[in-house]
Amino acid sequence: MGLLLGVIGASVLLLAAGKTWMHGTAAFAGGSVRVSASGSEVTALPGALALVGLAALVAVFAVRGAGRVIVAGLLALSGAGAVAAALLALSDTSALDAAASTATAVAHSSVSSSSTTAWPLVAAVGGALLLAAGIIALVRGRAWPGMSNRYDRAGAEPRPRKQRAAVVDPDRPEDLWKALDRGEDPTEAGDAV
Repeated sequence: MGLLLGVIGASVLLLAAGKTWMHGTAAFAGGSVRVSASGSEVTALPGALALVGLAALVAVFAVRGAGRVIVAGLLALSGAGAVAAALLALSDTSALDAAASTATAVAHSSVSSSSTTAWPLVAAVGGALLLAAGIIALVRGRAWPGMSNRYDRAGAEPRPRKQRAAVVDPDRPEDLWKALDRGEDPTEAGDAV
């Protein structure tokens, strides 16, 4: 359930970052020019934190122990940061001012009126879902399964395998092939019967 919340939250954040967050009007040549700014123009932080959150969601199952706690904390922090960035963007009109300067070709043009769409709030909800996924991973993550040990670090002690005496019958080709698969040379005088 926690992973699903995280995936939904990151998806909502990425979707919201591409939508229009603000509209405004700038005075120009006795009239006005309408300008707008997308979420990524207002603040690129929620979209970037969504990608960090997605990477952390995958990494939660790749690590164990203290590493899992660190990754879950990173997931929670990325959600909290996305919420904060989306809510702080509600009052920031600098992206609209930059769009007004571009539209009017006047260096320090600014908007006279502005309005905000619902997309910053949608991004905040996506960040809250990422935050919830991080908290769930912090609380319950120790009990979650991890990747198998074949992905563990190289050089770790392998588990001892039971050795049994293999009998190679030179008249049975499958015995010869099995000996080759084990790394034995079935043609040596000691192995053949």
